[in-house]
Amino acid sequence: MATEKDASEPRRRRPPAKTPEAREKQLISLAVDLAEQQLTSGTASAQVITHYLKLATEREKAEVDRIKNDNRLTDAKIEQIASVARQEELYKKALIAMSSYTSGQTPLDAEEMYDD
Repeated sequence: MATEKDASEPRRRRPPAKTPEAREKQLISLAVDLAEQQLTSGTASAQVITHYLKLATEREKAEVDRIKNDNRLTDAKIEQIASVARQEELYKKALIAMSSYTSGQTPLDAEEMYDD
């Protein structure tokens, strides 16, 4: 919590961020610190108060859970697509191997024939 002594002391300057993402995190941190200071001192605007009140609602928590579930679903779909691609590659190799055995070609010759 900020005290009178903390407010009068100059803040130590942070080193510049190396990436845009790090810079964004720095700015967010500063904004949250300022909001905390304003809430503590009683000078926060209605917008700041409303923002933090919304974060505490059940609806917001449900929305965060929904987003997390959507992310998990997207990850599962990505894994499924990769799995299907691997299966297709295995089927292709199996078909090449089978056709080479029936035609008397070596497997390498059969692969070259299908790569065209």
